Amino acid sequence: MMPLAQMAEAVLRTADGREKTALSHKYAAEWRAAREDGSHPEIGTANPPLHPARPATPELLSPRDVPRRRPGTPEGRIALMHAVAHIELNAVDLHWDIIARFTDIKMPIGYYDDWVKSADEESKHFNLMCDCLEAAGSHYGALPAHAGMWRAAEDTADDIMGRLAVVPMVLEARGLDVTPGMIKVFKQAKADDTVAALEIIYAEEVHHVAYGSKWFHFLCGRHEMDPTQKFHALVRQYFHGQLKPPFNEEKRAEAGIPPDFYWPLAQER
Repeated sequence: MMPLAQMAEAVLRTADGREKTALSHKYAAEWRAAREDGSHPEIGTANPPLHPARPATPELLSPRDVPRRRPGTPEGRIALMHAVAHIELNAVDLHWDIIARFTDIKMPIGYYDDWVKSADEESKHFNLMCDCLEAAGSHYGALPAHAGMWRAAEDTADDIMGRLAVVPMVLEARGLDVTPGMIKVFKQAKADDTVAALEIIYAEEVHHVAYGSKWFHFLCGRHEMDPTQKFHALVRQYFHGQLKPPFNEEKRAEAGIPPDFYWPLAQER
């Protein structure tokens, strides 16, 4: 079996979304089988690219240049599905990247179990949204997409705690805030397959945020840091957007992120 970090790099260097997620599923299954046999597979080292391989489409635009469409129209709902698919594809790479990029930092085997599981689930999420797009007569790549999705990974390429703070604990936590509204949009449109896909994504994203919180707190404990203060400092350093309510306080709490982590940041901007 290939060392895990090399598996992660191979996924990052695969451009096509369906091929990337197929490889992601394959490697996750190999890791899971080895762990279920009671072994401690080799983590190894890798040389992950600063930017993962990407398909020729979609065209990536500045956030301000991505066309806005009304979700009450079929075209608007396709645009919303496309945006979710794009987020999920980036999430596949983000979770494999956090495995490949920080192998110099000694972490328990459970850290790798969590992020392999997350990458596997994000791969499923991407394919679910692609299936929904294709059922609606479109496909991933048919519309332009947000070019800024990978910026958090670039900014935190040398800082594992910054990565944990900004990616799962800010960006993915934001998904917990907005997904219920998206589910409502597709319920009103009687798009049952898309509702089912989004409900799977919503349920599983809670665990991904929780993994971020768990390992962030683990590293704070290792270095005797106050988790709330450290989180605030890292978000101010690396996150270039704005933390905006409303917050899904129930799901954030379920994922291990209490209000004193995010409300002070929302109120100071």
